[in-house]
Amino acid sequence: MKIYVDANMLYSGDGTREHPYKTIQEAAERAEAGDEVLVMPGIYREHVNPVSAGTEDARIVYRSVEPLKAVITGAEPLEHWEPMEGGVWTARVPNSLFGAYNPYTTLVSGDWFIATFIAHTGDVYLNGKSMYEVTELEKVLHPEKSKASWDRDFSVYVWYSRQDSEKDETVFYANFHEYDPNRECVEISVRANCFYPLKEGVSYITLSGFTVRQAATQWAPPTAYQEGMIGPHWSMGWIIEDCEISESKCSGISLGKYLQEENNNKWLHWKYKDGTQTERDCICQAQREGWTKERIGHHIVRRCHIHDCGQTGIVGHLGGVFSLIEDNHIHHINNKQNLAGAEIGGIKMHAAIDTVFRRNHIHHCTRGIWLDWQAQGTRVTQNLFHDNTLPALSWTEEPSEEAFTGVGEDVFVEVSHGPTLIDNNIFLSARALKLATQGIALVHNLIGGSLAAVGRGTDNGAKTLSSPRYTPYHVPHRTEIAGFMTILHGDARFCNNIFVQQKVNPFVAAKEELLKNDPWDDGCVTVGLAKYNGYPTLDEWKREFDGYCGMGSEPSDRYYMHLPVWAEGNVYFNGAQPWEKETGAAVDTEHAVSLELTEEDGSWILRTNLGALAGVQNDGSRKLICTETLGMAFEPEEAFENPDGTAITFDEDYFGSPRAQHPSAGPFESWERADIPVAQELVQK
Repeated sequence: MKIYVDANMLYSGDGTREHPYKTIQEAAERAEAGDEVLVMPGIYREHVNPVSAGTEDARIVYRSVEPLKAVITGAEPLEHWEPMEGGVWTARVPNSLFGAYNPYTTLVSGDWFIATFIAHTGDVYLNGKSMYEVTELEKVLHPEKSKASWDRDFSVYVWYSRQDSEKDETVFYANFHEYDPNRECVEISVRANCFYPLKEGVSYITLSGFTVRQAATQWAPPTAYQEGMIGPHWSMGWIIEDCEISESKCSGISLGKYLQEENNNKWLHWKYKDGTQTERDCICQAQREGWTKERIGHHIVRRCHIHDCGQTGIVGHLGGVFSLIEDNHIHHINNKQNLAGAEIGGIKMHAAIDTVFRRNHIHHCTRGIWLDWQAQGTRVTQNLFHDNTLPALSWTEEPSEEAFTGVGEDVFVEVSHGPTLIDNNIFLSARALKLATQGIALVHNLIGGSLAAVGRGTDNGAKTLSSPRYTPYHVPHRTEIAGFMTILHGDARFCNNIFVQQKVNPFVAAKEELLKNDPWDDGCVTVGLAKYNGYPTLDEWKREFDGYCGMGSEPSDRYYMHLPVWAEGNVYFNGAQPWEKETGAAVDTEHAVSLELTEEDGSWILRTNLGALAGVQNDGSRKLICTETLGMAFEPEEAFENPDGTAITFDEDYFGSPRAQHPSAGPFESWERADIPVAQELVQK
């Protein structure tokens, strides 16, 4: 059955084409498995709470009839502003507007949030763009540019709110500078969610073609009830496609965890167990309470345009297992730098078991993808990453501590046992990968940034005592926990990649100096595999066990030493440095390689002279890599294979073109062109 909705109707009808409902929620309360809700263009100021689930064979589909013209927003207009002085205005709203949830009395808070940052979950928007909250009226009257923001000029458009308890009102003050707020579109976020079921288990829902924006979402750490502007809320089989998602205070899409009352942000409220221990407790509780392959995950997020959210574009813990994240354009996440903590990125996923991230374009985020814990069976393939780092600062600017709230990289894999497969990607940020992990394989990538945190970043930060982080690994292709172990480092494979040392912004290089002795991050900006010097080869590691007969043998570090490293068929340019024990490394010291990425009418072009050096990266010596070549990740004893357990042969390149039996290094089989179109945005901002 088709159910129709049109916000422009004077009165709500019966959901027929001739008499549509006025709100999407009316349709959501009626829709059953197999129904399609068709939503006409208009502004829908509501939290849509899907009530009924579809089935695998009969989904419930919510579709914008005209792509992106049906807008679901968590905001309401704020009118009747009164001038104060200069560009400062004030307005009031009755607290009855907010119901049980007032975003202007609710602070952003949760585990791993840096509590010195004071922010409410609500926001004020000027013509659809969120302004900057400040903590006192004086800062509204005399705003200063934020050195941490990526948009310094707009950072002086500030707001502040207070409570008038006598009138039960929220009072707003905002500096609009040259704008008259009574002539512009000024809104405030009032709802925590836009399209999100309140109960668990509402499975097999499709959300297609909507614009979704401006929700007052809360911080979403892995130990909390993870909410987003959109989300399946602990169910399975959702499809979120062809949507534009923006201006969530914290997270745009949540594929995350359900509410565990006794464990919700437990570390924040009960300090006697550290965050790592409460995280382990959450995982074990979820397994007891039904976290299985048959009940949770299997979501698809595809062709979405996700931007300008404060914490993450996509977040998830446990609930995102067995999912597919593909063909999305994710950019400008956490650019205001008004939120800080350990849960920030274009995508931040814990336990991305058998989850595939492919053909996404992720850029201008303070971090691209962060795969934290249990990146087992995870594959990152055919993605374009760039400008995921500190704000885009001048090359001549003096570094300041205010702008050092983060460093950033394209992909961060943390305390996982793998197998984590990263293949056929383009990494162009100053820091390509942060690898505080093991059980990884990098195959056929173009890497124009450094590898950071190699051999560190896996302990828990005790002052003088040992504090290793023991993290779980799972039965292959399942959620059941097979064991726990700390990270030994190594267990890493690097095959047929191209490494190009690019010029490093001195601002970023200064961060390297500050981090040299940091236990969490080495700040490395040197491209290549030299950070793995000193790690054993497989044969060297195996020799540690020669003659070992178990109990009674001589004491040894064999079970706690670094795990082995494999490297073969890689190419190094511009001073990028190979691993000291690498097989078949091609180190070019004669040619200067250039990598320049430009945007032309929605098409992103990689300009490079690598094609002129085809003999270096395609000399006929490299072999086709496959699952058998890579072996298995040490701790889970699981191969680098597809989620269904079938083997992978890396016989297709970044574009899906076939590779030769003796392939080229890097993501492209053919390097004939100097201008290579590497991304075409499907959804334009």
